[in-house]
Amino acid sequence: MATINKTIFTHIKEYLLITLGIIIFTLGWSIFLVPNNIVGGGVTGIAAIVQYATNGFIKIGYTYFVVNLVLIVLGLKILGPGFGGKTIYAIILASIGLNVFQQVIPTSFIQEIALNNGKLMSVIMGGIMVGIGIGMSMSQGGSTGGTDIIALIVNKYRNVSPGRMILMMDVVIILSSLLVPSYTQDGQLMPLVEKILTVVYGLILVAINSTVLDYYLSGSRQSVQLFILSKKHAEIADAITNELHRGVTVLEGKGWYTKENTEVLMVLTRKTDLNLLLKYIKAIDANAFLSVNSVTGVYGKGFDTIKSKSKK
Repeated sequence: MATINKTIFTHIKEYLLITLGIIIFTLGWSIFLVPNNIVGGGVTGIAAIVQYATNGFIKIGYTYFVVNLVLIVLGLKILGPGFGGKTIYAIILASIGLNVFQQVIPTSFIQEIALNNGKLMSVIMGGIMVGIGIGMSMSQGGSTGGTDIIALIVNKYRNVSPGRMILMMDVVIILSSLLVPSYTQDGQLMPLVEKILTVVYGLILVAINSTVLDYYLSGSRQSVQLFILSKKHAEIADAITNELHRGVTVLEGKGWYTKENTEVLMVLTRKTDLNLLLKYIKAIDANAFLSVNSVTGVYGKGFDTIKSKSKK
């Protein structure tokens, strides 16, 4: 029963974090980017272009949902069943949020926090929020869909890296905004010079998004390796295994100064769990000797999985 309850709790926590991430993502667009007519990359950028070109008649959420739906169906057909319920949930929630938040957030609030501070500050703030939101969703196994599906499809048949493909598509989407009319929030047609500046802001937005996303994901997945020497090694190992639910490896060692045999505990854990683990060790043996090292990658149960291309 404890295992079942833990599994249910884990799923609830994952969906709650995905929900929070999508809310941050949609708020970044609704408060900072859309009011400034900023065009980003991916499906959200395409949806933004459609909303600006139709003077707000076709809301960004509708286009976002339809394009993602087509991409998911295409991905399922070509790549196989690699998209779970979390991705569908994230896309539906984002589609709703991109429309609803534009209606419920007061204009005076957007004017004060976004428009009055200029486009560059709005791009920075919006880019940070969008990057964090996507990162939170992806770290829990969710996805906002988008052009990464196209990149995976192309990568299946051509030797082009997904990262380079996504970057190329983002640049094309942002530059394509120059070819269609764009109306501001008050219904005025945006002049060409201002549209060119908006393209520059869009490229800055993509750079900020990718940087924040990389920092978020690398921080949440960073792991550490501990070597623990203690006379109470058995108690510490039991506490780590039973309370923190992390694996412990016992290594046979020998202190060369004392010439005494000793047991060395080796533990791998996420960096975010390190402080809690140290508190457990200190509570059991305040004189324990520890060595903590950052590791570049940990693969296996409870950590990352090794990804390899399947051979035909």
